[in-house]
Amino acid sequence: MTASSSRFLAWLVLPVIAFCSLNALADTVEGAPKALHLLDYIGADYPTTVEAGKVIDESEYRELQEFLGVLKGLIAELPVKPERAELEQGVSNLGAAIAAHKDSADVVRQARQLGAKLAVAYEVSQAPVITPDPTRGAPLYAQQCSVCHGDAGAGDGPAGVGMTPPPANLRDATRLDRLSLYGIYNTLGQGVEGTDMPSFADQLDDRQRWDLATYIAGFSADPAAAKSEKTYNIADLARQTPAEVLAAEGPQAVATFRAQRAQPPQVKRGPAQLLDYTAATLDKSIAAYRAGEHDQAYDLSVAAYLEGFELVESSLDNVDANVRKDTEKSLMAYRQSLQDGLPVAQVEQRLDVAKSKLKESAGLLGSDGLSWSLSYISGLLILLREGLEAILVLAAILAFLRNTGQQSAVRSVNVGWGLALVAGLATWALAAYVIDVSGAQRELLEGCTALFASVMVLWLGVWMHDRRHAAAWQDYIKSSLVGGGGRFGFAILAFFSVYRELFEVILFYETLWLQAGPAGHNAVLAGGATALVLLVGLAWVILRGSAKLPLALFFGINAGLLCALSVVFAGHGVKALQEAGIFGTRPVPFFDFDWLGIHADAYSLSAQAVAIIAIIVLYSRSRMAEKRRVQVS
Repeated sequence: MTASSSRFLAWLVLPVIAFCSLNALADTVEGAPKALHLLDYIGADYPTTVEAGKVIDESEYRELQEFLGVLKGLIAELPVKPERAELEQGVSNLGAAIAAHKDSADVVRQARQLGAKLAVAYEVSQAPVITPDPTRGAPLYAQQCSVCHGDAGAGDGPAGVGMTPPPANLRDATRLDRLSLYGIYNTLGQGVEGTDMPSFADQLDDRQRWDLATYIAGFSADPAAAKSEKTYNIADLARQTPAEVLAAEGPQAVATFRAQRAQPPQVKRGPAQLLDYTAATLDKSIAAYRAGEHDQAYDLSVAAYLEGFELVESSLDNVDANVRKDTEKSLMAYRQSLQDGLPVAQVEQRLDVAKSKLKESAGLLGSDGLSWSLSYISGLLILLREGLEAILVLAAILAFLRNTGQQSAVRSVNVGWGLALVAGLATWALAAYVIDVSGAQRELLEGCTALFASVMVLWLGVWMHDRRHAAAWQDYIKSSLVGGGGRFGFAILAFFSVYRELFEVILFYETLWLQAGPAGHNAVLAGGATALVLLVGLAWVILRGSAKLPLALFFGINAGLLCALSVVFAGHGVKALQEAGIFGTRPVPFFDFDWLGIHADAYSLSAQAVAIIAIIVLYSRSRMAEKRRVQVS
């Protein structure tokens, strides 16, 4: 075996620490999965180390014996269970077979059978909750892997020159046939000690690593073979190796297996699957917390919310908003308990509450996707709710500019929101086809744009208030501020007001489209079309009605509306940053009103209090300036 190929499996399936056990005891978080992967390594590498009863690679053989010693220690340290004695005996038998240079097929079979028993006994989950998607994995590979492994996976990337050992050739079908999809996924999260293969746990979440694993598996697969009468379930695709399928079912079946594990049959990401993902990830989180991995536990709790529950929030809101709020609060309370470092017993209590709320949510949404009526209502309310704030801001600005004859500034505003439409669609295209935008990044972007919009609309509201009298407006016209920086300010405000809402609309509609399924697509489109008509009608009413108002009254109403929206945006912005895990939550006894950005949380309310104080200070300054102007005149 060459130096390059001898490390191939190590680049992929020898993590030191794994966190993929569900409902496992704390001290199995590392021990059981690591033992499982040592077995995977032994089973995959032995056939090229011993041939016809003779050792053909002494260094690899010594390495296998070292792994056996580590494996014995790991099994001995696992929590006492009836199955542990059988596992220990199995390791001894495996060691004896390797020492006797037994036939490769026998050693591989022993290693795989022992691994299966270990996974069952210590509840090591080897399958993804959400079906992986290699189209999401492709941009991740380009970002994270191609620099070393090459664009085509041949191990010829520019950064790999001079590496010892060199990057693995991911197109080596013989090697990949001895790897399970789970093994590839796990190493992406853990890296390989002693090599240049890093851990991507901080860069890629659980779902992204599965997506990337399927893309890597595609290097040795023929996509055309995926079309077959037989469809493998995701658990088999993740746990089995192509070599096992070849031995059991023959060449035609293994070609299908390779193709389907590289492009798993997509199941509908309905509410049940997303909520199952949330629950499963919470189980991983508490297991990590028990093991003292507090940062990892917190990160998993954030992923559980952003990649699962948040994607069904909109649909759940349309069924029972109170259940949605209660479930969200329970998830945030659990997350906060991790951040506060509470005792395990208290954290588990909060987790139990959160999981009971998740079950209640799942019961309301069902498991077979959304009904036609719920798909329609969701499509209607998503666009209506998210578009209302943007329409109010845009309509107020356009009405103001048209009533005051500033047509050049109107064009600037139209350019601003037009660019926001282009930017929103471009962001969606990038997230879908070029880069992968995680839930945390999505919420971070939403939070930052909301806070920026809060500052901008507050500025515009006070600005309008200062010019609500005819004399002040005439002074402003003479100064020609709208001719330069003012137009730019209006355009920027229009851009961010629309971009923030459009980004969220695209996200929710993408999720709703999957949840509704083909039968509900027309209902989603009908709901969106209805909302669009209502929003256009609302804008028309505002523009037409405002033309009949006296200038001072019109300015006063617009100024008040924009300052109120500033407070709303401040609340939304802080909440989005909390959901992204930027900082924690501090629930307080107060009422919730999502449409006004009011959330019973100290941080969110504090941000709105700051906005209100800013409004009071700026308005007070405006009144004092007005009094001085009156005295001078």
